[in-house]
Amino acid sequence: MKPENPRADKSTSGKPVKANIFAAGAVLWRKSSSNPYEIEVGLIHRQRYDDWSFPKGKIDPGETAIAAAVREIREETGITARLGRHLSGVTYPIPGHRKLKRVEYWAAEAVSGEFEPNDEVDEMRWLEPHRVAEHLSYPMDRTILRRFAQLPPDTTTVLLVRHGKAGNSQKYTGDDVVRPLDAKGKVQAEALVAQLQAFGATEIWSADRRRCIETVEPLAEKLAVPIRIEPLLSEEGYAADPAGARARVRKIAAMGGVQVICSQGGVIPDLTRWWADRDGVPLPPARNRKASTWVLSLSGGRLMAADHIDSPLPILRNSN
Repeated sequence: MKPENPRADKSTSGKPVKANIFAAGAVLWRKSSSNPYEIEVGLIHRQRYDDWSFPKGKIDPGETAIAAAVREIREETGITARLGRHLSGVTYPIPGHRKLKRVEYWAAEAVSGEFEPNDEVDEMRWLEPHRVAEHLSYPMDRTILRRFAQLPPDTTTVLLVRHGKAGNSQKYTGDDVVRPLDAKGKVQAEALVAQLQAFGATEIWSADRRRCIETVEPLAEKLAVPIRIEPLLSEEGYAADPAGARARVRKIAAMGGVQVICSQGGVIPDLTRWWADRDGVPLPPARNRKASTWVLSLSGGRLMAADHIDSPLPILRNSN
């Protein structure tokens, strides 16, 4: 008997359910070797359960869901993947236990590596998208597949980051332009490295504020790339010329690769709202906290999806 019977994210009463086991995974895809305009989706077979599903696994203590998704793909398939848009989360009961499992899924492009059988997975198949549903063992995986198929998989990603915590601006006596990150902000900046790399970050831009530059410095060091300064991305620059700033950000997005843009709290909400309204994309609720990230997915220059990551730091959960 298969161990999982996924169901919708709500109980029969319509109220949201709470989970006590957390996991992450992805719909893994690659460009077809026979047709560069087509894709293939990867499915794995777990010999222990004799099922076919998408790669996924439990989030380790002190790990984020994003890091877990990338790690699980690599461990189960041998493939290094680049995350794209968030697809959804599903919650379902674990038979034989009084527990609920929550799995977050992303679209993920295979970047490098080849499958090799391992202790968990003995077979992997790459299938044309229209053939995937018939092979999946669980109904909710088919729901995730439908969400994946709603938008083009090969989107351009822009990572819009708010700078990390920089103390209290009212108590800072120096020039606000050079106000630095505080201790927590530095921790956030370091944590952003793995998060932004999971989405394939390649180039970095920053407002001309020390706290913005310091937020992306650890990533720049890791990637060995320069931080390009853009005054229009500061609150003052944006307020003086919002149309120019928006045009500049769209030009940066069109440069290719995965662009990281670090800006301020007075810029990011208005910029994302304008972009979403322009292209008819609903925005999820977001508090736009310090060190939060918007993952913007574009195709043909149009915004297709916008996902918000509240923090790069792991969520502290009760394991009971």
